Amino acid sequence: MSESVQYITNQQGDRVGVLLDLETYNQLTNQSLADAEILTGLSLEELTALAESTLSPQTQAQLDELLAKSDENQLSDDEAIILDRLLAQVDQLNIIKTRARYTLNRLKGKTKVA
Repeated sequence: MSESVQYITNQQGDRVGVLLDLETYNQLTNQSLADAEILTGLSLEELTALAESTLSPQTQAQLDELLAKSDENQLSDDEAIILDRLLAQVDQLNIIKTRARYTLNRLKGKTKVA
């Protein structure tokens, strides 16, 4: 029985490489070329960390404070600029997190662990 993915391990049992069957390799390489949303060059651990990332506690606190001030119509012009910048960063973070989750889902759907 042939598995689509086999891991190469060192003497300590740590995974140090991966062996893909040709069909899986072609699917993964063709998939990433045809799908611009796939993130390439990242390990599963890196993709998982990225998918679960959040704002730093300091940035989240600043965002919460500015949003509260905005709700009360008490933002200065400078604070409004900072709030707009932070919201744009949150949007970008959400996009990259979604792409990481999408990539993980596509990889899990295409490979079986041996």
